[in-house]
Amino acid sequence: MKIRERMGLGLAVASITLYAALASPALAQKKQDERLANSAKVLEEIVSSDKGLDKRILDKADCVLVFPSVKKVAVGFGQSYGRGVLVCRKGAKHDGSWGAPVMYALDQSGLGVQLGSTATDFVLVVVSEKGVEQIRNGKTKLGSNAAAAAGPTGAQATGYNAEAMKVDVLTYSRSKGLFAGVSLEGAGIDVDKDANKVVYGKDVTSSDILDGKESMPESAKPLVNYLDKTSPTRK
Repeated sequence: MKIRERMGLGLAVASITLYAALASPALAQKKQDERLANSAKVLEEIVSSDKGLDKRILDKADCVLVFPSVKKVAVGFGQSYGRGVLVCRKGAKHDGSWGAPVMYALDQSGLGVQLGSTATDFVLVVVSEKGVEQIRNGKTKLGSNAAAAAGPTGAQATGYNAEAMKVDVLTYSRSKGLFAGVSLEGAGIDVDKDANKVVYGKDVTSSDILDGKESMPESAKPLVNYLDKTSPTRK
């Protein structure tokens, strides 16, 4: 190969490498921005539905987890994996306005029977201090570390008392446009550290985010603003 051709090939390879290095962070940021946007859309749609998440239940929430478009990834083993976002109320008693989001992952190993070929959206409403502590500490298994139950919808939401029922997390799903309470007992939830690094631009712990030590990302404002508007500070 001639020297000029070698130089040209070398410049081409260098250009591709540089492009990939520059494009990768931008693509990662876009992916997380889309996750936050999709989470806001799913939450708004499930709350506005007559048979979805009743506002009276949302008013009781200390935290909310949204996992949009969870799909099966291992046919035959019933395994699925979703990525979503956690938002909690501010204050020691979790009765203030809604704070900055933490990116989370959902592992549904063994629960794939609940999922069809289409994507399923999940919304988890954390209604107890125990549930908050278990989830914010990282890896949690619903049913073992935090008691979970299908969330009430419609008339069932009237007067529902999660404390009396000894429930930490109420779970909802939407598949093919239909909303329903669904049991996610056995599902694992864990902090998505890589996604949080992208969203906040550095390594950051879930505790720092939930304790208000990090600024609200611009891409998270539609989700948090919706929560503040729909279910404001509790008295």
